[in-house]
Amino acid sequence: MVHSLNKEFSEIFPDIPADIDASGFDEARVPQHVAVIMDGNGRWAKKRMLNRLNGHKAGIEAVRETIRCASDIGVRYLTIYSFSTENWKRPQDEVVGLMNLFAKTMLAEVDGLDEENVRVMTIGDTSALPEDTQHAFAEAWEQTKDNTGMTLVVAVNYGSRAEITSAVQAVVNEALAQQEAGLEVAAVTPEAIASHLHTASIPDPDLVIRTSGEMRLSNFLLWQIAYSEFYCTPVLWPDFNRYDFLRAILNFQGRARRYGGV
Repeated sequence: MVHSLNKEFSEIFPDIPADIDASGFDEARVPQHVAVIMDGNGRWAKKRMLNRLNGHKAGIEAVRETIRCASDIGVRYLTIYSFSTENWKRPQDEVVGLMNLFAKTMLAEVDGLDEENVRVMTIGDTSALPEDTQHAFAEAWEQTKDNTGMTLVVAVNYGSRAEITSAVQAVVNEALAQQEAGLEVAAVTPEAIASHLHTASIPDPDLVIRTSGEMRLSNFLLWQIAYSEFYCTPVLWPDFNRYDFLRAILNFQGRARRYGGV
């Protein structure tokens, strides 16, 4: 796929820091799908002697900035890891606050996303979310589903192990239904499993960005990122901006992707 910028490069990045050499930026090699593990909200808040929810609220601007920048440079899919299946273990007041924040933010942002031709979809088990939060995500999908620009994929109540388990179960059940004599083991193929993942309709990520300096996957897209490139930055998520995103893209463009080959 040939990418093209939706705005002039100088308009997207008007004040490039001195440490960034953007002369080698290649709009034809912008990753089609970027996935982001947004980490560091809690530490950002702790450094400022604020509660964790303040950190999550501060991170909203980084989300806006990343969506806008990704769309402008021609990224076709942007997946953001908003809430994992393990995050329910956090203190109840933080979880409740996050759910309310998701609902309010999605409702507040959807008109702007729609105007930018961004399509919004979710992956994960949204049925476990509070009704208001479910409604906000459903409304965003309904309003933007016909848009043809970048797709924003919000991973909410998402866990990759649960996703893969569910996909394998679906493949096995289909095989059993088609074979009265028993399961055809050959029916359980990588392609069959991939077709039952939440991301079946979108390509695998080319680039995974993780903020805050952590070096782990946190149960995120374990199947889909088998050959993704990784970029980790010490920047805490609320401080992440378009120039940090540009650093990640330039780093990605400097790599040779071999997919296991020579």
